[in-house]
Amino acid sequence: MNPAIERYANIPGFILLYALFFVAIGFFIYRTYQLYRFLRLGGEENRFDHFAKRSVLFFLWVFGEWCVLRSVSKRDRAGISHFVMFWTFILFFIYYAYFFAWGAWHHTNSINVGVLDYFALCSLGVVLWALVRRYVVRPVRLEKNFEPAIILVLIFFLMGTHIAGEALKNLLRETGGSMIALAFARGFNGLSQSTLRASYYTVWWVHFLILFGFLVYIPYSKHLHIIAALFNVFFRSLRPKGALIPIDIETANRLGIEKIEEFSWKQLLDLYACAECGRCQANCPASLSAKPLSPQKLIKNLKTHLIERGMIKRQPAPQLIGDRISEEEVWNCLTCYACQQVCPVCNEHTDKIMELRRNLVLVKNKVPETAERALRMLMMRGDPWVGTQYLRTDWTNDLRVNKLSEERSIDILYWVGCTGALDERNIKVTRTIAQLMKQADINFGILGAEESCCGDPARRMGQELLFQTQIQRNIDTLKRYKVKKIVASCPHGYNTLKNEYPKFGGEFEVLHHTEFLDELIKRGKLKPIKSLDKKVTYHDPCYLGRYNDIYEAPRAILSSIPLLKFKELKRSGKESFCCGGGGGHMWLEENIGKRINVMRTEDVMEAEVDIVVTACPFCLQMFEDGIKKKHQQGSIEVMDISELLQKAI
Repeated sequence: MNPAIERYANIPGFILLYALFFVAIGFFIYRTYQLYRFLRLGGEENRFDHFAKRSVLFFLWVFGEWCVLRSVSKRDRAGISHFVMFWTFILFFIYYAYFFAWGAWHHTNSINVGVLDYFALCSLGVVLWALVRRYVVRPVRLEKNFEPAIILVLIFFLMGTHIAGEALKNLLRETGGSMIALAFARGFNGLSQSTLRASYYTVWWVHFLILFGFLVYIPYSKHLHIIAALFNVFFRSLRPKGALIPIDIETANRLGIEKIEEFSWKQLLDLYACAECGRCQANCPASLSAKPLSPQKLIKNLKTHLIERGMIKRQPAPQLIGDRISEEEVWNCLTCYACQQVCPVCNEHTDKIMELRRNLVLVKNKVPETAERALRMLMMRGDPWVGTQYLRTDWTNDLRVNKLSEERSIDILYWVGCTGALDERNIKVTRTIAQLMKQADINFGILGAEESCCGDPARRMGQELLFQTQIQRNIDTLKRYKVKKIVASCPHGYNTLKNEYPKFGGEFEVLHHTEFLDELIKRGKLKPIKSLDKKVTYHDPCYLGRYNDIYEAPRAILSSIPLLKFKELKRSGKESFCCGGGGGHMWLEENIGKRINVMRTEDVMEAEVDIVVTACPFCLQMFEDGIKKKHQQGSIEVMDISELLQKAI
């Protein structure tokens, strides 16, 4: 008798199969509905816009497995194994859907499972490799726990019983099968028909019991991400990476986040989608410098808190800030975007931390002392620099730079920024950029005393009200002068003007000075003809690179300089390491763990170069401080890219 038919000839066995199937489905649906109710504790947020774009990104990210393949490198090939495992599950899902909807009911198994055999065998190899990698080799980013072993062992036996079942079925039918099934069938040669039949039934039932157990286990474990990540990728943020969620001051009924249910449903969906892969933690400067912040643990703690909140009906749940998330964690974030850059499931860590920080500042008035001083100065004078001896126009002495209040017929506004105008070291950079623009015969001007802080420090330190006051003042000034095009030398100001001002009615064409200088070189307006026989490396500022994808322009400028020897840092481009000055940390004390700017300086020292070039005033200051702390003043020079270009002209 055909085994595919014989196994259903016994009516109680047939009923038992479907009974177990519906029980497993019942547990799965109950837990999924429970998690959905917890998700609905969150507030509303529209993530149903741009449906076509979301669909395209979804298929590329999920079915193209770009979410993990993009992270494949010589050091980490985990994405390849995930690709094999994912497509194995897709094919088996199709097979099981057919089986329970049609094949089992009609006592037929006509679907070709040969392809499944090959994928199942590959998955067996992947599982063994994953077990060795996680529990023997174990990269630092992977936590030491046994929950992943449960799922790996289940997958191993699920695939193993499938192959064994196909091998036994071929012997019973005495018909051909896939090469994999035929090869494994040799291991059962010599067994009697009754033994083969008993073995087949046993393997077949074990296979489906594992399958049902797998179905029940997933929504109760960290592997919930297998399902949640699909939705999370589709509903991913389509905002510019450098734009935080604004608060409507006039209508807001809360300022920041104090309770878990004040997050939006999408922000809570992130918690389910987290795969606990550790990529965010392995790239977080705060975590790597031994500070009390791990993006992965933060998401995990928020998930625990959400489930606690959902399960507790009337009794008060533990406090979010204090019991689950410490204030130190909230303040240690540099907003460098490294965690979100590498997250395979599109989690949005930075937004959550910033919402918690806003609540600390705006509601609880808990601000570190140095940050409070900077915010007070910004409120009083329009800049965050305490103790500066300069005025915003002092750098223009002897340069004859037009001010819009005196000469409105200019083509480009040069947005100098607070640091560029008021910090002694960065004033040199500002003068250099102005000189290069004058040499290229660019009709530009500045706001001078009318320029005020762009608002980035206030926003990144959680003071959203002050940020919106600054932004509105600046937009009014820019519109009064009918400004259309802006060049900014600070990536933080550039990012704010480009990505955050439009939300408040400030639509301008904004360029960073690296983009602008590269354009001038390509147009022949600037000609670097002087050879510089120096070994140089370039540090990618977070707000220029990861936030705005400006990687090529600075390198194009460096490649245009004759004889310059360029060497990439070990961590560069999208994998660049923060200098330690982002997220308002230019005005925060760094008292715990290793100093981040020193860690980045050590990267430069390892490269063995004469000059480290950057394109951010914060990075410039952080490197100069790091080089002093490492006693490298005579060995390594720190320069803005404009200063190096000027030397070559």
